[in-house]
Amino acid sequence: MTDTSSVLTEKRDSTLWITINRPEKRNAINADVIAGIARGYRMAHDDANVRVIVLTGAGEKAFCAGADLQNTGGAFAQDFSKPNVEFADLLRLSQNATKPAIARVNGVCMAGGMGLLCMTDMAVASEQAIFGLPEVKVGVFPMQVLSLLQGIAPRRIVSEWAITGEPFDARTAQAAGLLNYVVPQAELDSKLEWLTGRITDKSPTAIRRGKYAMRAIASMSFDEAIAYTESQIALTAMTEDAREGLKAFAEKRKPVWPGK
Repeated sequence: MTDTSSVLTEKRDSTLWITINRPEKRNAINADVIAGIARGYRMAHDDANVRVIVLTGAGEKAFCAGADLQNTGGAFAQDFSKPNVEFADLLRLSQNATKPAIARVNGVCMAGGMGLLCMTDMAVASEQAIFGLPEVKVGVFPMQVLSLLQGIAPRRIVSEWAITGEPFDARTAQAAGLLNYVVPQAELDSKLEWLTGRITDKSPTAIRRGKYAMRAIASMSFDEAIAYTESQIALTAMTEDAREGLKAFAEKRKPVWPGK
């Protein structure tokens, strides 16, 4: 396990867990948290044996309550000489990632925490989890979160969440498309293990190239996307994983993925 105090990283078999470690602050985001999550993402991509990233918060009360508001105004302070903001750069990093990430939502998920949820590919949440975009209550708006959230949940629902700032429960979040599964707190880790198991027995090359393609076609027209993907399937079929997968299918055995 790598301990940077605010964020813990731990490799569990072929999964890298990234845990925000500020339970006394409801795992609120500060500069160290942003840097630690980014470091974990890079660590996962540098390790060929890591197949899945799990993002979660320490304890049972909070996944992430958003920005740390302890120092009034500090959470939204910015060096205007820099064109990029660290939290925005983290969201960029996540969208360019080619290894799948799962959010393990173990409690409160608010404001910037919703951004962390949206930057993953899948999410499993406890029934006790509470969600919300309360920024309007302190005079700001979930600007950066919207860049991902509007591509996941229906626009009118997102508008209600962002404009009213009122919280909502896990079942509402699931119905809006934010979550794949909602389970009792005691079953959260077993459901997560089940989901990661459904990923790690598949071709790492196919997933890597597939995530890259999904990102590329997101803003394309149909004609652009179909032209792009018809070339991508031909390239994917030329990989070692594709050869092994087809051979294993013909031989009626489980494939042994070379990951190339």
